[in-house]
Amino acid sequence: MGVRFLLSDVRGSYRLDESSAPISAAADAVKGLRDNTYGVVGGALSFEPGSPDSLWGAPEIRTGPPVDARPPRMHPVSVKSHNPEPALHIARVAEVVARIHAGAAEKVVAARSVDLLFDDEIDIEALVSSLAAANANAEVFGVDLSAGGAAGHTLVGASPELLVEKRGAEVFCHPLAGSARRHADADADRAAAAELVASDKNHREHRFVVEHIREVLAPLCETLHIQEDPTLLGTGAMWHLGTPITGRLADPSMTSLELAMTLSPTPAVCGVPTDAARAIIAELEEPRGFYGGAVGFSDAHGDGRWMVTIRCAEIFDDQRTVRAWAGGGIVADSDPHAELAETTAKFATILRSLGCPDALD
Repeated sequence: MGVRFLLSDVRGSYRLDESSAPISAAADAVKGLRDNTYGVVGGALSFEPGSPDSLWGAPEIRTGPPVDARPPRMHPVSVKSHNPEPALHIARVAEVVARIHAGAAEKVVAARSVDLLFDDEIDIEALVSSLAAANANAEVFGVDLSAGGAAGHTLVGASPELLVEKRGAEVFCHPLAGSARRHADADADRAAAAELVASDKNHREHRFVVEHIREVLAPLCETLHIQEDPTLLGTGAMWHLGTPITGRLADPSMTSLELAMTLSPTPAVCGVPTDAARAIIAELEEPRGFYGGAVGFSDAHGDGRWMVTIRCAEIFDDQRTVRAWAGGGIVADSDPHAELAETTAKFATILRSLGCPDALD
């Protein structure tokens, strides 16, 4: 990829070059920003507590135009494994629903991954370019994971979900929760969007995320404004419910990295209550690594932007093995088969850009 960290959207790009210093713990990165060891820190926060992060520190971040947007090239690929197999994911979702009914949690995000093996090595720069071409409403990212102990691995993706952005004392969030697959047919696509907007289940799922952010930010902010009703946001593959949130920090010296650490994981990728959902996820799933964490940057003034790490994949050190992730929020009235279909639809973002849109067919 030629850089340790990349974040890009239609407004421009941010890069940390290969001379950046590796940092495996977010707390050390915060300390480095505050004592001016680093002028900027960027990278990825892990999902699991206590797991290494993969962050990079540098004197400054390089800004530039958006990454080139180019369509993907088709690539021969085979599926190495489903983690878990689709039938087991359905069973896991059913187990989560049963636990929710028993009072163990109110919402749990159930995720699965798929390992793909490509005939040829992945061109990561070309992959990032194809993600940019297909996801104008998302932040495209690439992170060298060697700072977190995964030498030769790269995290790539196109996240539509802003965890937190800080500019001076102003703070911004745009949580997404409640989703529906998009359709090539215009009438079917409009119907899917309308069904999502009218769905009580999806609105309940969305409110969990908004209330979590309210509870976290309210003690930190002088003012906090949360839009009353969610709006519809479309990506290339999915419709989402989203709520813009703005606030003014009581302590403007708080860094965007500290805000990301405090907010993550939101119920959009974990659940409610957080600790109970984490425990269920740890029991039922394989370790997520960086999926469901956060990716972004913070400068020494505290300004920066962090996205929720979704619509992503990890490129392994052989440059041919790829692990893609997808998940969905489970509440009391979730249907396990529909939840499997939702994760399959969410895989489309990364699979299309990898040049293998039909890999799971």
